[in-house]
Amino acid sequence: MAAVQVRNHPHAFLLGSVPQMPSWDAAEVSTGTTIMAVEFDGGVVVGADSRTTTGSYVANRVTDKLTPIHDRIFCCRSGSAADTQAIADVVSYQLAFHSIEMEQAPLVHTAATIFREYCYNYREDLLAGIIVAGWDKRKGGQVYTVPIGGMMVKQPFSVGGSGSTYIYGFVDSAFKSGMSKEECLKFTARGLHLAMNRDGASGGVIRLAAISEDGVDRHVFTESEISKYLEL
Repeated sequence: MAAVQVRNHPHAFLLGSVPQMPSWDAAEVSTGTTIMAVEFDGGVVVGADSRTTTGSYVANRVTDKLTPIHDRIFCCRSGSAADTQAIADVVSYQLAFHSIEMEQAPLVHTAATIFREYCYNYREDLLAGIIVAGWDKRKGGQVYTVPIGGMMVKQPFSVGGSGSTYIYGFVDSAFKSGMSKEECLKFTARGLHLAMNRDGASGGVIRLAAISEDGVDRHVFTESEISKYLEL
């Protein structure tokens, strides 16, 4: 049988005419995820699952997608793991210099604006959907959504990632303005739990953080622990 050249294959020639499928390790590492943030009186709650995928392969079961940008500002990352980590590092670096120059803690709006600038200016090259949430003295708890493409919207709550499509009905029905910190923690935990049960790219543990003037209060729940916490 004559050798047949297969286009885009790592080997120049193969016997036969059927190209092999690329292996899982050639796929892009993605945070394929569910992320959430919600405001309460005095702060915000942010939450995310912990699964990172490479194609259909789970590359990391316990990724921390709640990334601190400053003392009381966090971002939740969805999209390409490398892209979101790079942007978060750059924004954190710039905010550190900004706070030194201003001699005070940066505003949450400032952090979200820097994310927006990078996501918009490099929209052709980056795959990054970001939720920026935190607390500052001027406006208290705030949630900003910076989806892929670089738009920025301030919202009382936000969901993102591949698992968010499964819980839009839940969050629209369950969200109430003026919820307490504990109510927001349970609202976020329940939304993440529902999404993780449906979305194959979301899973692992549930990470939550409550951000307020008092600091950051973080929680981690396994599957059995979240069932007890939510009294399911």
